[in-house]
Amino acid sequence: MIAAPDQVLDYPLVTDGEIAVINLASARQQSWSRFWQDPQRPGLAEYIVEQEQMTAQYVGDLRALDRLEMLVNQLDRVSAGAVRTALIHAQVAAMAHRFAEARDHLTQAAARGALPADVERLRLSIDQACGNRLESVLEVRQRMAAESGRLEDLVPLGSLVADLGNFDEADRIYDRALREYNDVSPFAAAWVCFQRGVLWGELVPEPESSRAAVWYRKAIEYLPCYVKARVHLSEIYLESGNVADASSLLVPVISSGDPEVSWRLADVLIAMDRFADAETRMQAARLGFEELLSKHLLAFADHGAEFYSGSGNGARRAYELAAINLANRPTLRAFEQAYEAAVGAEETKAASELLVSARSRWGGTTAFGLSSLAQISASSGKPAGATP
Repeated sequence: MIAAPDQVLDYPLVTDGEIAVINLASARQQSWSRFWQDPQRPGLAEYIVEQEQMTAQYVGDLRALDRLEMLVNQLDRVSAGAVRTALIHAQVAAMAHRFAEARDHLTQAAARGALPADVERLRLSIDQACGNRLESVLEVRQRMAAESGRLEDLVPLGSLVADLGNFDEADRIYDRALREYNDVSPFAAAWVCFQRGVLWGELVPEPESSRAAVWYRKAIEYLPCYVKARVHLSEIYLESGNVADASSLLVPVISSGDPEVSWRLADVLIAMDRFADAETRMQAARLGFEELLSKHLLAFADHGAEFYSGSGNGARRAYELAAINLANRPTLRAFEQAYEAAVGAEETKAASELLVSARSRWGGTTAFGLSSLAQISASSGKPAGATP
């Protein structure tokens, strides 16, 4: 086991994570009951969106997206022309990574008289998710974090700073978010810890697995059901040969329905030489991903590409999904994934074109200089390109 260092021990004390999840489920059910009685009740639909987002993000119940589609369909029936309906449509579309659709709904909301602050906050998140106007987004994020000092503003800033390649600064921002957090909800605290795990385990050029594991473990300490944190930590354990602990992280959350749990558990079972069980889990993962992709393609194209590039053993499908994800949001990470998938599918010409496009859009950034694509560019003898 990897022990947490002393400096994480003085972070905020919060409500027991298991109790918080039970409370969330109960509150969500009550909200839905009230919604069906009165869909136009002020603030209720917005609250349901928040609750369902938390349920998907932390509990791994991805059916939340289906439920939210049902919510917006009902709002269309009872209040199609309302400002709040357009804003909620935009939120739900953004959650499902249908960013062009989300922008259209924001335009409608603005035309109907939505508060500029409400429109701009969501537009800011969409721009950041798509890698658009990042210098402007950074400026606004810095101002918002300086003015409020709230975790809700600090974490998106830290995430953006990490995407721009300033990893130590991102970690300092996350550290501040945790140290200044004064609420008792474990969800936000777990979110910050998970982001720090991703930072040190995946985003830095040379991953620091032990450091990442500390933060994933802390996220799980705050929120034992945190599916994504369990999945990421299990990968670290499996890579280090700690098969038993990797399995113990995954088995309790199979019921979440997240296909990534079945995928990673299949890898663990292979390491245990339990090949028949592994095949059963891998088939469950494949069916789970395809079901999600059939309903919410843009939300899961990147995850599907990762699966098929790895144990899913489908290089052509991986390339197809990575290309879809890149077209939807041309971030540097999306370019990296698409390039690797093109190489894996033996699409040599497409891989070369992707490298040129990535250099053109991101070549002048710090993040590109630290990326795998920069190393490939250097080995090919081609210049880095211009700032996007």
